[in-house]
Amino acid sequence: MCGIIGILGDRPAAPLLLEGLKRLEYRGYDSAGIATLVNGHIERRRAKGKIARLAAILDAEPLPGTVGIGHTRWATHGVPNEANAHPHMTQQVALVHNGIIENFAELRDELTALGCNFESDTDTEAVAHLVTHNMRRGMGPEAAVAATLKRLHGAFAFAMIFAGHHEMMIGARRGAALAVGYGEEAMYLGSDALALAPLTRRIAYLEEGDWVVVRRDGTEVFDAEDRPVVREIRETALSGALVGKGNHHHYMQKEIFEQPTAIGDTLQSFLNPATRSVHLPALPFDLAAVPKATIVACGTSFYAGLIAKYWIERVARLPVEIDIASEFRYRAADMPEGGLALFISQSGETIDTLAALRYARTQHQHVAAIVNVPESTMAREADVVLRTVAGPEIAVASTKGFTSQLVVLASLTLALARARGKLDAAAEAALALALADVPSAAAAVLAEDATFRALAAHIAKARDVLYLGRGTAYPIAMEGALKLKELSYIHAEGYAAGEMKHGPIALIDDAVPIVVIAPPDEMFEKTASNLQEALARGGRVIMISDQAGVDRFAGRLEGAAVMPRVHPMMTPILYALPVQLLAYHVAVLKGTDVDQPRNLAKSVVVE
Repeated sequence: MCGIIGILGDRPAAPLLLEGLKRLEYRGYDSAGIATLVNGHIERRRAKGKIARLAAILDAEPLPGTVGIGHTRWATHGVPNEANAHPHMTQQVALVHNGIIENFAELRDELTALGCNFESDTDTEAVAHLVTHNMRRGMGPEAAVAATLKRLHGAFAFAMIFAGHHEMMIGARRGAALAVGYGEEAMYLGSDALALAPLTRRIAYLEEGDWVVVRRDGTEVFDAEDRPVVREIRETALSGALVGKGNHHHYMQKEIFEQPTAIGDTLQSFLNPATRSVHLPALPFDLAAVPKATIVACGTSFYAGLIAKYWIERVARLPVEIDIASEFRYRAADMPEGGLALFISQSGETIDTLAALRYARTQHQHVAAIVNVPESTMAREADVVLRTVAGPEIAVASTKGFTSQLVVLASLTLALARARGKLDAAAEAALALALADVPSAAAAVLAEDATFRALAAHIAKARDVLYLGRGTAYPIAMEGALKLKELSYIHAEGYAAGEMKHGPIALIDDAVPIVVIAPPDEMFEKTASNLQEALARGGRVIMISDQAGVDRFAGRLEGAAVMPRVHPMMTPILYALPVQLLAYHVAVLKGTDVDQPRNLAKSVVVE
């Protein structure tokens, strides 16, 4: 989940590298560094903390050179400090790394015995020393890298430069994405197209196991067996402009308020308003013949999948299994021939989800991916891509990405139900129209932002918070608790409200706020009963419901937010916004780093 960038050009590299790292800071911000080639040798600048610290060092100690590499780190091996910051280097090579080397301890022991002196606690430094060792044995950079890659176990994307070789960079990937950028007068390497967008829109993505020798006039790409291969160069749709905050204080706030647009843009990809029906991309399989769906995801995307399980089983009458990606493939479960395996990841690079996708392939599943990045590894490896149209999401905590995923999953549910004969044209039209109403309802919720700012004051001083919901509101409760934990560092748990009597009710006292997600659906009366139980024990209840639901408990609640009425199936999309706003405003009140919470990064590419 680190960010890497490399430049081989004829302009000063350091300013361009720094700008690229700013675009990649969502991938990690424990430390950052840049190395360039200067008069045949390697020079380096590094800093603990965010890119701004590195920028200050570069202002004080400029780094010349037109060839260089940069890195922004999310720490795996070794604490965040300058010594562990990338690039790691010897006199012969400097490299940056995204991923994790699982056999680094073995390599480190071997190289220490050969006289190598390690200066950091990272796994990456072993790679720099191994490449150097191979070069000292008489190998050129290309051969040294090829030999090194065969010794490595784990996941990686590398960018490397070599002392005395001003006409060359080398990149490699296994389990982590790496893109090659083709410019008019320069060549580039980057973790993703977002980093390279200001420099070039002509991108080629390396495939699993590839490594590439980048020169000013082009590239040589080799597969894992060192055979020359060709990788397609394509135009990325990303803008070269650095994504800004506009008039908002934080990226997360901006992205929350972009949700009516993101929901609407995603919906337009699937909904035909003339026929009032949904349309998926062309499928290489028959939805009606699918015996079972398996949904796999991590974090917030997992909660989107859990909502989809409710929808698909209830509306399409198709059995659904859902699991966390990091657990799924280790169960080695048998999957029914011809099943639908659905993988949800905003980045399309989440390593656990990608590994699960590849396992499903061995089980002869039809593989679909819901991603926000059409050039991502998952998108390229799936049979069909169901794309969210959310635009770049910079804040670590996902907001518009989550609600856009729900729009895609709702559309898929309607398509499955129609294909399986569980939904006639009139019923589909009614649900399609209900889905089309969501963007305006979302805008109405956001217009009441001051309400959620006021409610946040009831939560900001708490040590523990409970979120309760039933049916599709249960995953929203878990998502609300996750957001609060991520942003404010307050301990929070999301529970199925009916489970309160089975233990968690013991936690209720006047110090624990309870956020109850209670949309007016078929589960409302059950949720209301659980809310009564909390009130009877002195619980400080904040209720999120429609006007009738809130009025029912008038005078007994610590706080409430009144929601617009939408079709019951669509409530989880709408009710995601209040829990996002609550978490955002609590974090602002506590003074935490909203966009870049401690210990987190946007895209998880190590297990």
